[in-house]
Amino acid sequence: MSGAAPHLTRRLLAVTLILGGVLLAAACLGLAAGSTGAGLGDVLRSLRGGEEYRLLHDIVWRLRLPRVLLAALLGATLSLGGMVFQALLRNPLAEPYILGVSGGSAIGAIVGILLGLSRFPGVWLTAFAGSLATLGVLFLMAAGRSFARSNTLLLSGVMVNAFCAAVIMFLVSLAQDSRLHNIIFWLMGDLAAATGDKVAALAATVLPCFALIFLYSHSLNLMALGSDMAHGMGVNVQRTTALLLLVTSLMVSATVSYCGLVGFVGLVMPHMLRLALGPDHRVLAPACILGGAAFMVVCDVLARTLPSQGEMPVGVISALVGAPLFVYLLRKEN
Repeated sequence: MSGAAPHLTRRLLAVTLILGGVLLAAACLGLAAGSTGAGLGDVLRSLRGGEEYRLLHDIVWRLRLPRVLLAALLGATLSLGGMVFQALLRNPLAEPYILGVSGGSAIGAIVGILLGLSRFPGVWLTAFAGSLATLGVLFLMAAGRSFARSNTLLLSGVMVNAFCAAVIMFLVSLAQDSRLHNIIFWLMGDLAAATGDKVAALAATVLPCFALIFLYSHSLNLMALGSDMAHGMGVNVQRTTALLLLVTSLMVSATVSYCGLVGFVGLVMPHMLRLALGPDHRVLAPACILGGAAFMVVCDVLARTLPSQGEMPVGVISALVGAPLFVYLLRKEN
């Protein structure tokens, strides 16, 4: 037992350094990618200023850096949220997008926009309300059943997600506001409107959630052994489950209100990292934060550079990677 803590510390340090380096490399790639033709060296020199780099300096600081940071926060949030849902429901296919929580947040965000609540925190609050409503519907559908040991909640989430998609399209068809003309692009993940203020507001919302989930990572380990075992080890299972679901819905709804719907990140990253690092959530939580952030930054770079003109929604790239993996996991489960 005495050697457990140093071993955990060494694992955390190693995972943080490795995935932190991957994230740093992805961020440098995100800063260098663009239509200016400038290389990474020019970008790094432009950060120090200088008259010859004034235009590039403005592009990097005002456009690319906020976008890279927003993509990192989005990926970290969705990846960590997927880890929490998979741990609580003990189902590797669970994640906010598939369960319909992201769809409920999108409905709330659209309703907030239609009501004229276009500024923070108006749309975020309506998105949060939509995610809570979706969670309520899911648990009502699974009431009285052992959803933690079956696919009841997952199948309910798939149905709720389909219903949310229909409601979203219905709201879009009714909308006459010019602000909603690009709603389809936003719903598939839009990071083009990233600004420093948006990044700061989103970070202030999700970073405390990250810290709280990490504090409960040991409780997640115990709950993975079963509710009875966790209760015997001193974990208040019902309170912990409710708190973590609430916190996860809060941070997911915040990212949806800013970035739209981006699917499969919460499915891909926790599963891949669990295979590589094991099921210890004390290590898996920071790994999901850093790995999910790096994954989404790379997806955003591809979304900006693959089209010959313009860009594609970042959700398209994440779905191209996540959808085949979802099919593979579903077949494996069956």
